[in-house]
Amino acid sequence: MPTYRYICEQCGYELEEFSSISSYHQEIECPVCQGIARLTISGGSGIIFKGSGFYITDYQKKSDKGNGHTDKK
Repeated sequence: MPTYRYICEQCGYELEEFSSISSYHQEIECPVCQGIARLTISGGSGIIFKGSGFYITDYQKKSDKGNGHTDKK
């Protein structure tokens, strides 16, 4: 489920809410001042690669490993 970010128009409180795509709301009640918190548009998050990395040799066929040429005999 996606996370939606809301900012209250009255007090500036920021909150996040988990809800399905079909049931999110453009406006919700602020839990601090009971004002109107509106949905904000964010840039989202980027892809995070963890580990040693990805290399072209990771996806080669077994017969292609080595010098990069296939052995045809």
